[in-house]
This record gives sequence, structure tokens and C-alpha cells, in this order.
Amino acid sequence: MAADCEAWLNANPVGAADLSDFILSGEEDNGGSVINSRNTNNEINGNWLSSSSNTIQEARLKAKAKRRLRKNSSRDSGRGDSLSDNGDVSRGTSAVPTSPKSKLMDRKSRMGKGRGLPKKGGAGGKGVWGKTGEVYEPVEVDEKDPNYDEAQENCVYETVVPPLDERDFEKTVAPIVKEYFEHGDTNEVAELLAELNLGPMHSEVPSLAVSLALEAKASHRELTSRLLVDLCRTVLSHSDMESSFDKLLRNLPDLVLDTPGAPQLVGQFIARAVSDQVLTKSYIDGYKGKVDCEYARAALDRAAVLLKMSMGGLRIDNHWGTGGGQRPVTQLIKQMNLLLKEYILSGDGKEAERCLRELEVPHFHHEFVYEAIVMVLESKGEKTFKMVLHLLKSLSMSSIIAVDQMKRGYERVYMDIAEISIDVPRAYFILEQFVDKSFSKGIIGVKLRDQCPCRSRKRFVSEGDAENVKLERF
Repeated sequence: MAADCEAWLNANPVGAADLSDFILSGEEDNGGSVINSRNTNNEINGNWLSSSSNTIQEARLKAKAKRRLRKNSSRDSGRGDSLSDNGDVSRGTSAVPTSPKSKLMDRKSRMGKGRGLPKKGGAGGKGVWGKTGEVYEPVEVDEKDPNYDEAQENCVYETVVPPLDERDFEKTVAPIVKEYFEHGDTNEVAELLAELNLGPMHSEVPSLAVSLALEAKASHRELTSRLLVDLCRTVLSHSDMESSFDKLLRNLPDLVLDTPGAPQLVGQFIARAVSDQVLTKSYIDGYKGKVDCEYARAALDRAAVLLKMSMGGLRIDNHWGTGGGQRPVTQLIKQMNLLLKEYILSGDGKEAERCLRELEVPHFHHEFVYEAIVMVLESKGEKTFKMVLHLLKSLSMSSIIAVDQMKRGYERVYMDIAEISIDVPRAYFILEQFVDKSFSKGIIGVKLRDQCPCRSRKRFVSEGDAENVKLERF
């Protein structure tokens, strides 16, 4: 302390005139002396002022420095910073900080307080649910809890699907049926319908499927009949089927507006359903003498006639036919050959186009082109040559046969011409003529024409023969 006072006196020298302001009382109390100040304004915040300088301003600066140092020392306790009596900061033995700021991602406290443990036991931070390896046990219910309810202990929570109403039924089920027309998987339809809470709308599923099939192709009607059989065994009941067909008979006046042949088609659906045991045999008999609508009467009469014909050997299970790629390849090839033979006999190109469309195999039209050209190679005479050329021209112009299918059909003939020529010796010559005519008609392009194979000749009859052959070829 004496050293600090001496340092302060050296920094602030006191004159003789100032010493006269202090009066010693001369009285001693308990071995000590009392110093009284004649001018109390000479001390500010414990700092003695000097009259020879701007004492008030210096005292304020020293007091401000002390306050700042006290504030910092309270934050950084233990670091050894202190302020001497003259306002200078003195450094003692600084303590090592408990949480160095140089470490990144350190979860320890930055305040220098506490025991230096990580926050939240190391389980803190964004996105952290708890300590590593911590397993949460089931929370025991406190019976003394004011919110405790004894009825909730044995509760089983399940996902509840609201039942479909009439507005949402068609929006939900119609896409499922239309998608089924593409893939033909009845199990997938049954699974999707089982996930829905149809409620009282179960009987609406068959009527919706039949209504969509009336406006579709024959193959889609066949798929619909198969769908009704599979759904009747899993999702729907016989009563649902009967209610659905009752609704179809009532709605026939509206269905005829969009599909004029709806009564006959609905009658075929009813006959097929009775044959597949979806409907009972007494379903048609229950309407005798009770039908006032002419369309419903026509549908029931059509169903009754088909059922009587089935007793004579007619197979109702195949009256829709099977369309698209679901039929075997051998059956498709047989039908294409019959189509070509019928066209050669009748010469009706429109009927041939309609029959080719009904096959519903645009990906297999190259087989039709192949069979047509082979029929030309095996024929005798120009009739078949001209008729097939005219048919391919019309099918190409109407885009019924795509360009890639036409090209693939010609290329298949090019590949098999060696085997065909074994049975038809003039196959190369006829093929060259047919390809040239096809190019002149615009059926094929130059590149496909140039790919046509020709049988190489061992020798020429004369020197000018080679030029004639080249001119004919090109």
C-alpha cells in the first residue's frame, strides 16, 4: 500500500500551498490519527485532486476506468486483472480460461463459470434428440395426474378412412377402372378398392365399370366382364351385383344418348354375368311382366336369347372377343391371314381397315405387312400384286400402319427372302418389282428401296445385258 501511495504522489505532486489546507487535530483515538479536510471538493471517488491541473477531468477519467475494469473483472473472474489506486491496470498471475474460444464446435460454457461440463450433458444442439445410445422407456402414467383418464390406458389407435360420398366416388373409382383397361390386372383393382371405404357405394362399382366399358372397345368390355367375376369373389357380393345391374337397366334411357347400342351391350353383359355365376339364373325371370321401359325390355330379351343359344353350344364367355396383346401371337397371325384372304376375295379396303383396327395391335402391324408381301410372292397373277399394293398405300396414307411398322415389315421380308425363294423360285424378281412399285407409290423411301436384296447372276447373255439390268434396277 505504501508503494502505491508513493507512486501516486510521484504522479501527482502536491505543493506547499496545498499542505496548509490540511489540519491535524493532534488528538489520538485508539492509537490512530484523524485527518480532516478543509475543502471536501478536493476528493472525487476516492481520488485526491491537484489544484495545479484540470483535477476534475482527471478524476472523472480515473473513476470511469475503475468502473470499466470492475465490470470486466466480474466477467473474467480469476484472470488476475486489477486496477491500482492511480488508475493503471496491473496484471497479476492470469488464470487459464476454462473454455478457450479457439476451439470450434465446443459445447462448454463460454462464461468461465461452472464445472466446465458440456451443455445439456453433451446432448444439446440443433436437431439433437438426446445423448448417443440413449433409449427412451415408456412413460409411466401417473394416476394422481389431474389429466389422468383411466379409459385411455387400453386405447387402440387406428387409421380411420372416411366413407366416400357420391361426389367423390366417381372421381376416385373411375381412374382406377380406366387404368385397369391398360394393364388388365384385376388383383390390383381389388387391392385399391379394398383400401377405400366404399360404405354404401359398393353397388356402384359394377355399374360405373360397365358404363365406362360401353363407350370403350370390345377388348375393354371383355376385361370388364372378367373384373366383375374377380370382384364378386373378394370385394363385392351377389346382392351388390344385382343392385348394380338394376341401376343399369333404369339408366338405359340416358345411356342410349351416348351409346345407341347400349341395350344390346347391357344385355350381353347380363348374359355373361349369368354365365359366370355373378348373377343368379332367376335374375332375368324376375323382370317378366314388370318392365315398362322399351330399352330395358330389349336388353333383357337380348340376354335371354344369348342364354338359350348357349344351351345349343354357343360360348358366351368369348362373345366379346379378346383384344390387344393379350391374345397369342399364333392367333393374331391367323386372323391377319384371314383378313388378307377376305380382302382379296371381296376387294373391300374399308372393311379391311376396320378389321385391322379392331385387332388393336398397332405394335404388331409389321406382321400384317410381312404376310401381305409374302402373299404377293406366293401368288400367281397380277391381281394380288395390285390389290395388296393398293391396300398398303391406303393404310400408309391413313396412318393406320406407322412408318416404322411398314419399314420393319419390308426388312423382315428382306431377311427371309432366301428361305422363301426355296419354295418360290421367282421370289427375288417379284420382290424387286414390288419394292420398285412401292417406292413409286410413296409407301417406302429410297434407303429402304436400295436395301432390297437381289440374286447375283453368274454370267450375262451379252455385254449389253448388264446395262439393261442396271437400268431396270435403278
